[in-house]
Amino acid sequence: MAYDLNDPEDRKRAWNDYLWKDHGILRERFHNFHEVGGGVWRSNQPSPQRLEELKAQGFKTILNIRGTQPGVCYYDLEKEACDKLGLVMVDMPFGSREAPYLDRMQRAKRIFSEIEYPALIHCKSGADRAGLMSVFFCLVHLDMPYEEAITHLSLKYLHVKAGKTGVLDHFFETYRRYNESNPVAFWDWVENVYDRDAVQSEFMASWWGNLLTERILRRE
Repeated sequence: MAYDLNDPEDRKRAWNDYLWKDHGILRERFHNFHEVGGGVWRSNQPSPQRLEELKAQGFKTILNIRGTQPGVCYYDLEKEACDKLGLVMVDMPFGSREAPYLDRMQRAKRIFSEIEYPALIHCKSGADRAGLMSVFFCLVHLDMPYEEAITHLSLKYLHVKAGKTGVLDHFFETYRRYNESNPVAFWDWVENVYDRDAVQSEFMASWWGNLLTERILRRE
């Protein structure tokens, strides 16, 4: 059921759902907040209060990697807060359990060229999709060495490689292997070589990784 944030009772319902169904209570003090470089930071889902703090720190743009989902508690609260604070909120959906689609990466590249900085990339936990886009930004916009960029997909940020979210690692690993024998810039590989269906079908998650990400951590 959609939320009417102008209705006090519905606002209360949205907050309850945000805190308990979306696990916002776990993000009240832990933000998984880290600098990526080039005016970009990464984190988990920011609350309206957290967005106020980011605005005060000078942030201009919020990149929502969870996507456009009006009528969902976290999205409605975030959109309202960004509008009130004058933060530009950009919806840039990516999946955490699928090889990235070319058109989404092309759009992301364009967005990174157009937005105002500083900018925050966020997904739900700040671990998987935020890591994907952090590596992407480092390779495409900062021209960072691969071995340095790929560290943004690691346990340091709570990313688990063994589960279904490991397909994100497999995507970049496919590029790394190709680049070893056929040196090519990452973006050239993405546009001219990358076969999404092949990368997706080649990946197989371990059973214990699936247990961890799907049943215990219950990652989005």
